Amino acid sequence: MCGIWALFGSDECLSVQCLSAMKIAHRGPDAFRFENVNGFTNCCFGFHRLAIVDQLYGMQPIRVKKFPYLWLCYNGEIYNFRQLQKQFGFEYQTLVDGEVILHLYNRGGIEQTASLLDGVFAFILLDTANRKVFLGRDTYGVRPLFKVLTEDGFLGVCSEAKGLVNLKHSLSTCPKVEPFLPGHYEVLDLKPSGKVASVELVKFHSCKDEPLHAAYDKSVENLPAGFDLETVKSNIRLLFENAVKKRLMSHRRIGCLLSGGLDSSLVAAMLLKLMKEASINYRLQTFAIGMEDSPDLLAARKVAAYIGSEHHEVIFNSEEGIQALEEVIFSLETYDITTVRASVGMYLVSKHIRKKTDSVVIFSGEGSDELTQGYIYFHKAPSPEEAVEDSERLLRELYMFDVLRADRTTAAHGLELRVPFLDHRFTSYYLSLPAELRIPKNGIEKYLLRESFQDSNLLPKEILWRPKEAFSDGLTSLKKSWFSILQDHVDLQVDDLLLEKAAEKFPFNPPKTKEGYYYRQIFEKHYPGRADWLSHYWMPRWIEATDPSARTLKHYKSATKE
Repeated sequence: MCGIWALFGSDECLSVQCLSAMKIAHRGPDAFRFENVNGFTNCCFGFHRLAIVDQLYGMQPIRVKKFPYLWLCYNGEIYNFRQLQKQFGFEYQTLVDGEVILHLYNRGGIEQTASLLDGVFAFILLDTANRKVFLGRDTYGVRPLFKVLTEDGFLGVCSEAKGLVNLKHSLSTCPKVEPFLPGHYEVLDLKPSGKVASVELVKFHSCKDEPLHAAYDKSVENLPAGFDLETVKSNIRLLFENAVKKRLMSHRRIGCLLSGGLDSSLVAAMLLKLMKEASINYRLQTFAIGMEDSPDLLAARKVAAYIGSEHHEVIFNSEEGIQALEEVIFSLETYDITTVRASVGMYLVSKHIRKKTDSVVIFSGEGSDELTQGYIYFHKAPSPEEAVEDSERLLRELYMFDVLRADRTTAAHGLELRVPFLDHRFTSYYLSLPAELRIPKNGIEKYLLRESFQDSNLLPKEILWRPKEAFSDGLTSLKKSWFSILQDHVDLQVDDLLLEKAAEKFPFNPPKTKEGYYYRQIFEKHYPGRADWLSHYWMPRWIEATDPSARTLKHYKSATKE
């Protein structure tokens, strides 16, 4: 996890502009560099480093003797950099995984570069010899990237929007800051003035397509073909294990978030198994958060005891959660209701990890619900085909919701998140399966995933088949849900008249509840006029729902008795 920032064609003094780069200092607490581009006095890079690999030569922008005209700033992990080195005979000058981007670009250009990267990434690549700037972002947007491009060619790029909103520019109108789309790269011409002009924006990978880099992946070769159930289950286990294994790449201590739900429990169990096999000489630290009587805490304890992790619990109360709301919304850069609710717990547990432990690389279960149709509303899908279509929509929109939450809440405290369920090969295989195999079965969501690990002994059966419990709901007891606590608080802060006039004050995405209004007020305080960063609120489909909480749905079950 790092923070990247760059400007091209700035009209204002760079020493003033670089103050904006400090807005993302939390992403890289280990080191900072601010560097001008030779020959372009109004172009520069800013980099905040969280040192995970090659602690000696890992500063950025990365430049190597072989390609003195290339400058690279990137945030992410490229898991196949060694495989690509062997395949193409690259001679690396550092141990930094991202150096492979320079070699790939020199070998085959930007499209091949983006397509061959197995990992999560956001990058800015400058080629001064050919006067080009390239931006790229991974398939699911696991690593964030925002940009601002004005009519006169001033370009600003940053890991988070907060590093761009206060940039100075000669234009009278406020420059539009927008998220860079996942799975895309952009080519821009660099003019002698340092200004740029966009040439093309290209989608290089779709979640359904097997990634180009799979052809060079020796770790999982010749997967058995066919859709008979035993073959499918075996392939799911194999690809998931490989997804976790490749993410062990780290020189810092590894930990894992553990809610006691299926997804985080599978990740933690597989992670601990593979760490033992790799002879990693420390115990896996797992982390759970909740209030007293939280079903998540109880379930996480069972998992931790079963797998043998060094388990940590963070207990918080209503007041602490409510007090964190403003800093959470500022970190998130969104006002989506379900995202804010779920982020409070993740923000507080990340804060604990940073202050009280030495774990820095944190595994988590994000992406599984979208991929494996884990949300309770999938029980109401009109057909398997429509369920598949919505699953793919959710994956495309992850960068606005769960992936955004997971990145910002951990990065706010200088942690690096890893999400094996969003592995390119795992997701493309799962999405290639027949629609009928992937839908809920026997009243149980994620049935195929659960069944695939039924005989693995990775988890206790009661955890493997534990009903879906949304993270923000599982934090609290069944008697008083987190969303109810929040709504009770907000009810005293927002009166009925304000809500009635919400559409006048907030014509774009007008809030329909007091809770939504409260979050929107906080968002507008920090990011006025930027509501279009969120295209729509996250809500369940195919049912009459007025609230995104799983506990409000008729199909909701809990493994914990009231």
